[in-house]
Amino acid sequence: MQLQKYETEQGEVLTLELATTFFTRFRGLMLRPKLPPNTGLYLAPCTSIHMMFMRFAIDAVYVTGGNDGTLIIQKVVTNLRPWLGLSMCPKAHGVIELAAGEAGRLGLTVGQLMVLTPPPLGEVAPKGSERVTP
Repeated sequence: MQLQKYETEQGEVLTLELATTFFTRFRGLMLRPKLPPNTGLYLAPCTSIHMMFMRFAIDAVYVTGGNDGTLIIQKVVTNLRPWLGLSMCPKAHGVIELAAGEAGRLGLTVGQLMVLTPPPLGEVAPKGSERVTP
Protein backbone atom coordinates (compact mmCIF):
# COMPACT_ATOMS: atom_id res chain seq x y z
CA MET A 1 0.00 0.00 0.00
CA GLN A 2 1.39 3.37 -1.03
CA LEU A 3 0.53 6.39 1.12
CA GLN A 4 0.99 10.11 0.62
CA LYS A 5 0.14 13.01 2.91
CA TYR A 6 -1.40 16.20 1.55
CA GLU A 7 -1.98 19.43 3.49
CA THR A 8 -5.09 21.50 2.76
CA GLU A 9 -5.21 25.30 2.76
CA GLN A 10 -6.85 25.04 6.19
CA GLY A 11 -3.79 23.22 7.57
CA GLU A 12 -5.42 19.77 7.82
CA VAL A 13 -3.24 16.83 6.76
CA LEU A 14 -4.89 14.03 4.81
CA THR A 15 -3.32 10.59 4.52
CA LEU A 16 -4.23 9.20 1.13
CA GLU A 17 -3.83 5.65 -0.07
CA LEU A 18 -2.80 5.67 -3.74
CA ALA A 19 -4.73 3.71 -6.32
CA THR A 20 -2.66 4.09 -9.49
CA THR A 21 -2.88 0.66 -11.15
CA PHE A 22 -5.84 -0.74 -13.05
CA PHE A 23 -6.61 -3.23 -10.28
CA THR A 24 -6.35 -0.78 -7.35
CA ARG A 25 -8.49 1.79 -9.17
CA PHE A 26 -11.03 -0.90 -10.14
CA ARG A 27 -11.31 -2.13 -6.55
CA GLY A 28 -11.38 1.36 -5.04
CA LEU A 29 -13.29 1.28 -1.77
CA MET A 30 -15.62 -1.57 -2.78
CA LEU A 31 -16.39 -3.92 0.13
CA ARG A 32 -14.01 -2.04 2.45
CA PRO A 33 -14.84 -0.63 5.90
CA LYS A 34 -15.69 3.05 6.36
CA LEU A 35 -12.75 5.45 6.21
CA PRO A 36 -11.58 7.16 9.40
CA PRO A 37 -11.32 10.99 9.52
CA ASN A 38 -8.44 12.61 7.60
CA THR A 39 -7.91 9.55 5.39
CA GLY A 40 -8.95 8.78 1.86
CA LEU A 41 -8.24 6.99 -1.38
CA TYR A 42 -6.62 8.88 -4.27
CA LEU A 43 -7.47 7.31 -7.64
CA ALA A 44 -5.30 8.56 -10.52
CA PRO A 45 -5.83 8.77 -13.39
CA CYS A 46 -9.60 8.81 -12.89
CA THR A 47 -12.39 11.09 -14.12
CA SER A 48 -15.46 9.17 -12.92
CA ILE A 49 -16.56 6.86 -10.12
CA HIS A 50 -19.49 4.58 -9.29
CA MET A 51 -20.84 3.36 -5.97
CA MET A 52 -21.57 -0.28 -6.80
CA PHE A 53 -20.66 -2.70 -3.98
CA MET A 54 -19.95 0.20 -1.61
CA ARG A 55 -20.89 -0.11 2.07
CA PHE A 56 -20.98 3.58 2.97
CA ALA A 57 -21.54 7.04 1.47
CA ILE A 58 -18.53 9.11 0.38
CA ASP A 59 -17.49 12.59 -0.70
CA ALA A 60 -15.59 12.76 -4.00
CA VAL A 61 -13.01 15.52 -4.53
CA TYR A 62 -11.85 15.77 -8.16
CA VAL A 63 -8.38 17.23 -8.66
CA THR A 64 -5.80 18.28 -11.25
CA GLY A 65 -2.24 19.24 -10.54
CA GLY A 66 1.36 19.60 -11.52
CA ASN A 67 4.58 17.70 -11.09
CA ASP A 68 5.36 19.74 -7.97
CA GLY A 69 2.95 17.72 -5.81
CA THR A 70 0.24 20.39 -5.71
CA LEU A 71 -3.35 19.34 -6.37
CA ILE A 72 -6.05 21.83 -7.37
CA ILE A 73 -9.64 20.97 -6.47
CA GLN A 74 -11.85 21.03 -9.57
CA LYS A 75 -15.13 19.66 -8.19
CA VAL A 76 -16.53 18.46 -4.85
CA VAL A 77 -19.42 15.99 -4.76
CA THR A 78 -20.84 15.23 -1.33
CA ASN A 79 -22.75 12.29 0.08
CA LEU A 80 -22.63 9.87 -2.85
CA ARG A 81 -24.85 7.04 -1.67
CA PRO A 82 -23.86 3.37 -1.73
CA TRP A 83 -25.11 1.39 -4.74
CA LEU A 84 -26.82 4.47 -6.27
CA GLY A 85 -24.14 7.10 -6.75
CA LEU A 86 -22.35 7.97 -9.97
CA SER A 87 -20.14 10.99 -10.54
CA MET A 88 -17.73 12.38 -13.11
CA CYS A 89 -15.52 15.37 -13.86
CA PRO A 90 -13.96 15.14 -17.36
CA LYS A 91 -11.36 17.85 -16.69
CA ALA A 92 -9.98 16.11 -13.58
CA HIS A 93 -6.91 13.92 -13.50
CA GLY A 94 -7.83 12.11 -10.30
CA VAL A 95 -10.37 11.84 -7.53
CA ILE A 96 -9.98 11.65 -3.76
CA GLU A 97 -12.62 9.56 -2.03
CA LEU A 98 -13.35 10.57 1.58
CA ALA A 99 -15.97 9.43 4.10
CA ALA A 100 -19.24 11.33 3.67
CA GLY A 101 -19.10 14.71 5.42
CA GLU A 102 -15.30 14.97 5.39
CA ALA A 103 -15.14 17.46 2.49
CA GLY A 104 -17.43 19.82 4.41
CA ARG A 105 -15.67 19.27 7.72
CA LEU A 106 -12.33 20.04 6.06
CA GLY A 107 -13.74 23.05 4.21
CA LEU A 108 -12.70 21.74 0.78
CA THR A 109 -13.96 23.89 -2.10
CA VAL A 110 -13.29 24.31 -5.82
CA GLY A 111 -10.04 26.15 -6.55
CA GLN A 112 -8.31 25.29 -3.29
CA LEU A 113 -4.85 23.75 -3.27
CA MET A 114 -3.65 20.60 -1.55
CA VAL A 115 0.13 20.29 -1.18
CA LEU A 116 2.14 17.09 -0.88
CA THR A 117 3.91 17.14 2.48
CA PRO A 118 7.41 15.71 2.81
CA PRO A 119 8.16 13.26 5.62
CA PRO A 120 9.51 14.84 8.84
CA LEU A 121 13.27 15.41 9.05
CA GLY A 122 15.14 12.23 9.79
CA GLU A 123 12.23 10.06 8.61
CA VAL A 124 12.60 8.14 5.38
CA ALA A 125 9.62 8.14 3.06
CA PRO A 126 7.96 4.70 2.89
CA LYS A 127 9.01 2.56 -0.04
CA GLY A 128 6.70 3.19 -2.98
CA SER A 129 5.54 6.60 -1.74
CA GLU A 130 6.88 8.47 -4.73
CA ARG A 131 4.76 11.29 -6.08
CA VAL A 132 1.84 10.55 -8.32
CA THR A 133 2.02 12.84 -11.31
CA PRO A 134 -1.46 14.37 -11.60
